[in-house]
Amino acid sequence: MNLFQQQIKKTAKLAPLADRMRPKSLEKFVGQEKILGKGKPLRIAIEQDQLQSIIFWGPPGSGKTTLAMIVANATSSFFVRFSAVTSGIPDLKEIIKEVKQRWTFQGQRTILFVDEIHRFNKTQQNAFLPHVEDGTIILIGATTENPSFEVISPLLSRSTVYVLEVLSEEDLAKIIRRAITDKENGYGNLSIEIKKETINLIAQLSYGDARIALNILEFAVNTGANLVTDKGKGKIQIDRGLIQEIIQKNVIRYDKDGEEHYNIISALHKSMRDSDADAALYWVTRMIEAGEDPLYIARRLIRFASEDIGNADPQALQVAVAAMQAVHFLGLPEGDLALIQAAVYLANAPKSNALYKGKQLATQDIKSYGPLPVPFIIRNAPTKLMKEMGYGAGYQYAHDFKDAVVEQQHLPDLLQDRIYYFPSERGAEKKLRDNGRKRKK
Repeated sequence: MNLFQQQIKKTAKLAPLADRMRPKSLEKFVGQEKILGKGKPLRIAIEQDQLQSIIFWGPPGSGKTTLAMIVANATSSFFVRFSAVTSGIPDLKEIIKEVKQRWTFQGQRTILFVDEIHRFNKTQQNAFLPHVEDGTIILIGATTENPSFEVISPLLSRSTVYVLEVLSEEDLAKIIRRAITDKENGYGNLSIEIKKETINLIAQLSYGDARIALNILEFAVNTGANLVTDKGKGKIQIDRGLIQEIIQKNVIRYDKDGEEHYNIISALHKSMRDSDADAALYWVTRMIEAGEDPLYIARRLIRFASEDIGNADPQALQVAVAAMQAVHFLGLPEGDLALIQAAVYLANAPKSNALYKGKQLATQDIKSYGPLPVPFIIRNAPTKLMKEMGYGAGYQYAHDFKDAVVEQQHLPDLLQDRIYYFPSERGAEKKLRDNGRKRKK
């Protein structure tokens, strides 16, 4: 073990760099100026120890847990950390028992920090409610998921939601530099040579996540120390090549079950609807690179082909289905271009939502009038009794008439004048519209 390795082991103190570098005061907290800037309500509440129940919502590595720890250091209240991953209602009951005793005998409030609160189901979240209502606890919840969907309404209405954003590359670079120079918790006692452009590269590859940035730095320092062979007299060299070797493939943040999943598929759908082929190509590629199920992408493309294009370009559906079949046959990576080809085609195709709107109109009538009877004229009459009852009486066979056009009732009596399909004037649908008008005449 060389001298650098000994120094690193001594500095690490058995805790990861990201945990050691967690700031303990607002003055050292980096980022989130929108909610923590001078004069902001949250900052004032923390500084004056007047915090009410709050929920921090933001992506990983944006500072949710760090803010909770800062509150723990700043408050005169008793602070309890509660994990939604490892704890349940029995643990909560025990904590509440202790909280009530503390309030009764010591007059001390309790702040309960619930990390990953979205992992609690509705029944478990309801267990917090009465204690938040009567002031027994001040709740701080942290979640990466949209609290509108993941936190019960009663609890949400009694809390203030603060949205944390991904950290900027400038913020991450500042955090990295601080870790390099910090002599107490970082690498300030080591001789490290790293250029500004390398620090910026680490920040860029961290995608707004401070934890990822510090993990990359820690791995780079450990790797660099192992490369030093002159008994510690040299410097730990961290260059662009080393960082790229550590990050052989960029890991794109993309939770298949989380909000970002739906944000990106929405971006793809709207890009194709707005005929932006470049954006459509980007979002499909983004999902592929993040490891999305290719058949899920294909299903969304097929849906789009009918919902937003329809008969304006009937071939769009064929292209989308063909992409699905190609992916099913080839898998990835061979099938990725089929998905991209389909997305670009759909983006450039003429658009019509006439089928989608027609379905909505028909659905509305079905719900309003229920299962109306089929007109007798277009019913089949396979038996003598049915013929005697008038099934199929007066039916005109279209092929016996000029242009195969006949005038007879096809909709139920209450709806016989309804029009559901209003073709657009775009693409092939314009021809369908013109043909339909001729038949109407």
